[in-house]
Amino acid sequence: MSENIAMKLRDFWDAGIRGPDFVWAATGPALEAFSKYPVVKKAYDPNQRMTVSEFLREVRRMVVDFVVGRVLTQDGGEAVVTGLDDVTTYYLMHRHDFGMGEAPIGACILYALSCNLSDSALVTQHDLLAQTGKASAGAQDEDEESIEDGDDDSGGGSGAKVKLKPWNRRRGRNLGLEAPGGRPVPLIDQVHKLMHLWRAGDQVKVDDYVESRGLKRNALFNQILQALIELAAAGSDERSILESFSNHVAARERVGAPRQGQLV
Repeated sequence: MSENIAMKLRDFWDAGIRGPDFVWAATGPALEAFSKYPVVKKAYDPNQRMTVSEFLREVRRMVVDFVVGRVLTQDGGEAVVTGLDDVTTYYLMHRHDFGMGEAPIGACILYALSCNLSDSALVTQHDLLAQTGKASAGAQDEDEESIEDGDDDSGGGSGAKVKLKPWNRRRGRNLGLEAPGGRPVPLIDQVHKLMHLWRAGDQVKVDDYVESRGLKRNALFNQILQALIELAAAGSDERSILESFSNHVAARERVGAPRQGQLV
């Protein structure tokens, strides 16, 4: 599967295919490997069969990682994304394809499933999405089931819309401090927490937070900061804060770096 779709993903990207169409475009080449055999068993549990739905989830995750790698390198590189949490992965994918405007619920469910999440959890638990259209719970359930079965037009048959919450509307007291279920705090939450601290002008708390979270040693942190700067609108308050904070972090790293000849 990996061999089949690796080159295809580059071809699709170079051809200008984006959004949900890009996710679905990889399904055919990937299924060529799966459909060669009457039964596909799991390597870690040979008595268990791998279902089509499970296989498609693996395919979607590979596609999502490919897209996020392009986002982190501003579409110009082949970065391999490893260790990036699911919530931040979803945020970058959604932000890249839909910006801060309304997005169809079908596409968002597809992206959420690809990141091992659900659209409802992104709304209620992670406070990352806001609903902007009405839809019955049954309609949303049908959308999710159709995607799991590999049958979706990504348009959101219920007509519901959602959009990302701006950083300044994410004001939960646990933002950047705790995550639902005791899981590690998503990087996007940590960035938004730092933006609040930076806006408040409390540089000491900013530096303490960066240090306590080990963000200076996190290889993905600076990449995500730069990607968010590129995704933010020119001249916006968001971009201004991200740029000034990014410059502050870079200056701190230069000051803290050992001089030439200094023992480390």
